[in-house]
Amino acid sequence: MRSLTTILAAALLLAFATAAIAGETPQEKRNKENVIAFYKKAINDKDYAAAEKYIGAEYIQHNPMAADGKEGLKNFLDYAKKNMADFHADIKQAFADGNYVILHVLATRHPGDRGMAVMDIFRLDKHGKVVEHWDVAQDIPPPDKRANDNGMF
Repeated sequence: MRSLTTILAAALLLAFATAAIAGETPQEKRNKENVIAFYKKAINDKDYAAAEKYIGAEYIQHNPMAADGKEGLKNFLDYAKKNMADFHADIKQAFADGNYVILHVLATRHPGDRGMAVMDIFRLDKHGKVVEHWDVAQDIPPPDKRANDNGMF
């Protein structure tokens, strides 16, 4: 019996060590997958009905240009569908830390646009639903206006 306990303890330790090395817990993996799916449905497809399944009971918005709550998001997506049909966001990187997911995004208003570098931050509830959002964006300058050649992504 002692050897079985030792084997189980070693297996459990190995599982935790593997998760630590991988750098992402199962919850963080789920949260990142949910945010990416939410983002694609909401921002790129502009489809509130498809995105809604990823939203929690509340939706707190910190972007001062967007209304708070689920209805605020729905209204923004309706507006975007009519007035920003070519707007597209290309996720370059995604990071998860507990209940937070950060997306590093290239957002373009129309084909040929240099775009904006955007950092979107989402907080998720214990069920993996999006409940809060922050973002910051900066226009990508033309090459002759850059102080370095490092790029934005």
